[in-house]
Amino acid sequence: MKTIHLTKAEFLDKVVNYEANPNEWKYLGDKPAIVDFYASWCGPCKMVAPILDELAQEYDGKIYVYKIDTEKEQELAAAFGIRSIPTLLFVPMDGKPQMVQGAIGKDDFEKVINDVLLKK
Repeated sequence: MKTIHLTKAEFLDKVVNYEANPNEWKYLGDKPAIVDFYASWCGPCKMVAPILDELAQEYDGKIYVYKIDTEKEQELAAAFGIRSIPTLLFVPMDGKPQMVQGAIGKDDFEKVINDVLLKK
């Protein structure tokens, strides 16, 4: 599996419909997810992209790896208060998502995937 680029409409359908439920986080997916808020001009985003591609393949069938282009989806980025990129949203099946700002390495991704998303 590869990373999956989402529009705002797809995000509302696959991740969380914050317009229908503005006061409640209700994840709509059937597997945990990472959501990468990025921009094509962002250097640290370019460093994270190949790591996310690898993780999407390594954890195929276990998690989703979504990407949101903050330049194209400004309203979505604003709704989540994205002020710096990359910003990564780790979405477990139940409970609140966790947000991390800035580029992180593959080891850090794997730790969060195992501890927060897959709860190993």
